[in-house]
Amino acid sequence: MLAPVETEAELAGRYQPVAPGEVQVARALLSVSDKRGIVDFARGLTELGVEIVSTGGTARELSEAGVPVRPIDDFTGFPEIMGGRVKTLHPKLHAGLLAVRDDPDHLRAIEEQDVQFVDLVCANLYPFERTAARRGADDAEVVEQIDIGGPTMIRAAAKNHGFSAVVTSPESYDAVLEELRTADRRLSLQTRENLAGEAFAYTARYDTAIARWFAEKQEDFPPLLVRAFEKLTDLPYGENPHQRAAFYAQVGARMHVLSMVRQLGGKDL
Repeated sequence: MLAPVETEAELAGRYQPVAPGEVQVARALLSVSDKRGIVDFARGLTELGVEIVSTGGTARELSEAGVPVRPIDDFTGFPEIMGGRVKTLHPKLHAGLLAVRDDPDHLRAIEEQDVQFVDLVCANLYPFERTAARRGADDAEVVEQIDIGGPTMIRAAAKNHGFSAVVTSPESYDAVLEELRTADRRLSLQTRENLAGEAFAYTARYDTAIARWFAEKQEDFPPLLVRAFEKLTDLPYGENPHQRAAFYAQVGARMHVLSMVRQLGGKDL
């Protein structure tokens, strides 16, 4: 379903300066590999009057669920090509994500190039870690799971989080929708910053997994060794009772300290 034609008032409003954190979410781009909860999230956005732009399989899933969707090629004016390898790598999209909306030069460029803003990106990436860990997966399969457009969108929205919010985890959908409902389609600067931090950690983990896979194929002692760790549990206290602590394990490790021991008694660790 295509978007309605903008009115003159909407067109005029597009080029007015807006302070960070004051952007109303009017257009969202949804492009996810992990589709848990995406239909309900899209429905919630639509009920708030947010236009949904989407890509590939995400667009199909939303359309089949009856959610109005504007295809990415209608937004960019350029078709998805090469089996979906090239679909969001377009200046019309990234200008709409990266524009600093209280900068007159940026607003002038937006108007001159007829760019439409993207106020929220909801994206997660191809399952590289899962594919690389699967027995029998060949190199071509693993390499095909290296996402290019997704990290680029996520990083653009995260960098410009004062104006373009980013959501990378299905676990965040309900909280984001609730804040949009209660704050007239706005997300606070604190929320935007928190989401941006999560997004950069997410893409860092993704790139770490890719770098690790290549390094382990080539040599025992690579010049740069990168690893990511995820929190498994909070601990009651640190080295001393007044200190906080948490237990982390290396992402992708088959075993860790807690997986190799059995607690016989006492409080939880």
